[in-house]
Amino acid sequence: MTSKLVLSDLCYFADGRVAVSDLNLDTYISTENMLPNKEGITRSAGLPTVSQTQAYQVNDVLVSNIRPYFRKIWFADRDGGCSNDVLVLRAKKGCNPGFLYYLLSDDNFFEYATATAKGTKMPRGDKGAIMRYGVPDLPLDIQIGISKILSALDARISINRAINHHLVA
Repeated sequence: MTSKLVLSDLCYFADGRVAVSDLNLDTYISTENMLPNKEGITRSAGLPTVSQTQAYQVNDVLVSNIRPYFRKIWFADRDGGCSNDVLVLRAKKGCNPGFLYYLLSDDNFFEYATATAKGTKMPRGDKGAIMRYGVPDLPLDIQIGISKILSALDARISINRAINHHLVA
C-alpha cells in the first residue's frame, strides 16, 4: 500500500496538563502500568509526586515512548493523566480516533518507532520521526468501518480470554 500521508496529517501530540490531585490509581498511566504486546493497562501502583502531569482524554491513543519494541499502547476510555514517558496522540478532524488506535497498534508502526528510536539502553521514540510515519489516505467512512470491524474482533477476543481464564480457574 502506498502512503500519501504521514501521521501528523491525522493526529497531533496533545499537550494539556492535569493536577495530580485530580487523578487516582485508575486514571494515572505510566510506562509501568502499560502492558506489553498491546494488552492495554493495569491499575497504577502509585501517583507521581509532582503537582501536575500530562493530561489525556477519552479517545486519545497513549503509546509508551520508552523501549517501543515492547508495543505498549492503550485507547483511552476515560480522562486522566500520564507520565511524560507516554505519548498522547489525539486525532485531528477527519480522522476517526478508533482508526488511529488500530493504525498505531500495527506491528509496522512499532517496528518503525523502534528503528527510529534514540538511545541504546533505554531507547526513546523520536517524536519527529514518529510524526513522519507513513499512513494510508482513507476517507472517514472507511476509517470508521475499519475501526468498527476491528473493535468487534477485539471484543470477541476479550470475551474468549475471559472464558479461558474462567476455565483455568
